[in-house]
Amino acid sequence: MHPVQIYDTTLRDGAQSEGISFSCEDKIKIAQYLDEMGFHYIEGGWPGSNPKDLDFFHRIRGYTMKRAKIAAFGSTRRPSIAVEDDPSVKSILDAQVSVATIVGKSWDFHVRQALGTTLEENLAMIRETVAYLKSCGMEVVYDAEHFFDGYKANAAYALETVKAAEEGGASTVVLCDTNGGSLPMEIMELVQVARNRLSVPLGIHAHNDGEMAVANSLMAVRAGAVQVQGTVNGYGERCGNANLCSLIPNLTLKCGIETISRKKLARLTEMSHFVSEVANVSPDPHRPYVGVSAFAHKGGVHVSALLKDYKTYEHIEPGLVGNQRRVLVSELSGMSNLLYKYKELNLQVDRQSQEGRRILEEIKQMENQGFQFEGAEGSFVILLRKAFNGYHEPFSLEALRLITEIRENNPAYSEAIIKMKIGDRVVHTAAEGNGPVNALDNALRKALEEVYPEIRSMHLSDYKVRVLDEKDGTGATVRVHIETSNGKRSWGTVGVSQNIIEASWQALVDSVAYGLLEDDNHDTPA
Repeated sequence: MHPVQIYDTTLRDGAQSEGISFSCEDKIKIAQYLDEMGFHYIEGGWPGSNPKDLDFFHRIRGYTMKRAKIAAFGSTRRPSIAVEDDPSVKSILDAQVSVATIVGKSWDFHVRQALGTTLEENLAMIRETVAYLKSCGMEVVYDAEHFFDGYKANAAYALETVKAAEEGGASTVVLCDTNGGSLPMEIMELVQVARNRLSVPLGIHAHNDGEMAVANSLMAVRAGAVQVQGTVNGYGERCGNANLCSLIPNLTLKCGIETISRKKLARLTEMSHFVSEVANVSPDPHRPYVGVSAFAHKGGVHVSALLKDYKTYEHIEPGLVGNQRRVLVSELSGMSNLLYKYKELNLQVDRQSQEGRRILEEIKQMENQGFQFEGAEGSFVILLRKAFNGYHEPFSLEALRLITEIRENNPAYSEAIIKMKIGDRVVHTAAEGNGPVNALDNALRKALEEVYPEIRSMHLSDYKVRVLDEKDGTGATVRVHIETSNGKRSWGTVGVSQNIIEASWQALVDSVAYGLLEDDNHDTPA
């Protein structure tokens, strides 16, 4: 099939997602990344709508794009205004980019109700705006807003609107499922209708209100569309846009259609997480292809088959999109899960090993008590290592005292006093904190950092507490999950107790021990 252009609108449509607000610097970083990925078009924003987008277009001119064309978004001229006098059209020219993306009305209902003008004037607005920007030397992409809803209401008029864009000189006419309510079979049928009426190349812009945006985009391509518009991670207004992190691999790997190179495709997971980080949005672990759970396996039967051939329970090899396979261990696990983890850790254990079965039973008992190892790889690895001869704990606790003092009209004060054994040394120290857990963390680090200076690079990036038995009130068992990072990687650990301090201490100790264990240069001191 024909190659498909990737048109990204993360910086404009994606920025309309609730909870996302990109700074100008954020937008420049993302644009550079998407260009590195080999995207064909990057829509920078609507220069006529806000100063930040104007600033982006001004600043992006200082960067050389390797492949992508930067597009400025805007609307057709307003009713009864000469196109050269329209502020929105002027702002597109002021953006000084090579591509203008113009949105116009395809639905007669919108023309009358939203624009308050005649159907004939709307056609003139589309034709004249496209022609004017074309005469100014710009490539013009025309977005036919509400095309599918418009066609269902008044087919003849909807087709007249896209014909007007073609007559004006649009390089591509993009059919938009703006309300996101169309189904794949409708999309395919109406794209074929438009293709029979127009000679200009077609594109698709699908919203996800019916959770069909990716499927609708694929059907549009099958019907002849040569450009797909979407956003990284599916960000966008309401339920979002077509998710390019799913759409691109589906096109490339499943349909055999050229989009971006296979080399760049192998960075797809990295790209997804990068944009999430810049957007300050936690990555969805269950997102297809790029989510951390996309290739995670929990059931023992699944893992048993997976050990024989990944194709038994994976639709692609994870590395094709830069992701990785993960095998989880829980109360649902079988011996195969444990053998897989042993293999990862280079521990040689036979399937019939009594020690292996004992550990598996212990894990299941611990999960029954409230432990959860799925997001606590650090605690799980420490547990396995302790089961084998040769593992030496990097430190051990001799005594710990925690003092918390609360006085009226004063902040709470916490201090942790700790006595630890590190090799043959006994270290006795204290540290303050803005709370008991922070004081514990500070005291532990203070005690260890002279012997293990690498601990200075470790920091807590997340701390969560889950009450497991709400009915028991303040005496309930709690699970503490800690996420730790050293700037290069991150890992999770877990602790469970009826005492939140004890649970926190368990997770903290595992966190530090795992970080030291993973350091190849670490040896337990004499």
